[in-house]
Amino acid sequence: MTGTATRYLYLARHGEASPDESRLTDRGRRQAELLGERMRHRPLSAVYHGPLPRAAQTARLVCDRFEGVRPRPAEEAGDYVPHMPHRGELPAQSADALLDRLALLPAEDRARGPELARAALARFAGPVGGAEPRHELVVTHNFLIGWFVRAALDAPEWRWTGLNHANAGLTVIRYVPGRPASLLLYNDTGHLPPELRWTGFPADLRV
Repeated sequence: MTGTATRYLYLARHGEASPDESRLTDRGRRQAELLGERMRHRPLSAVYHGPLPRAAQTARLVCDRFEGVRPRPAEEAGDYVPHMPHRGELPAQSADALLDRLALLPAEDRARGPELARAALARFAGPVGGAEPRHELVVTHNFLIGWFVRAALDAPEWRWTGLNHANAGLTVIRYVPGRPASLLLYNDTGHLPPELRWTGFPADLRV
């Protein structure tokens, strides 16, 4: 009978993108390169990325920093709304503002998101088959990282909201057989110089 082993899931948001989101900016490319330097000594067995150009380009630049692993596209790692909450799920004082913001997002992202989010957890979360620990990197987007963190902490489904992840920041979740998931790092930007942290965020969210 095949046993299970620990999975280390590394989640990274893509680098800063151009206004039309068709490519990384020069700052975004540098963020991705520095993320690659951060990851080069980890024993990665796989690198996945969402289908959009900013995630794919980030993953390629990361993989340029080490040998033996090439990036693979994964639809589940895309940019979408993982869960569209109902008013009854939300705190009364913030329900209106949150629902109004989510309503502005593309209808397709809201419609397909829950199915893709379930598929992402099924594919990338939890222990792995076999006897050896596995280290996997997924280059993805802000919403999905929030969804994985919420799931790891057994928080309510709506609580993926309000989690802000920096470009090329790193989150690490450890899945050990028979134990609750463990959030080892969240939004770590220690590999980035100050001028490359929190790109695109307003001043009140930069800490």
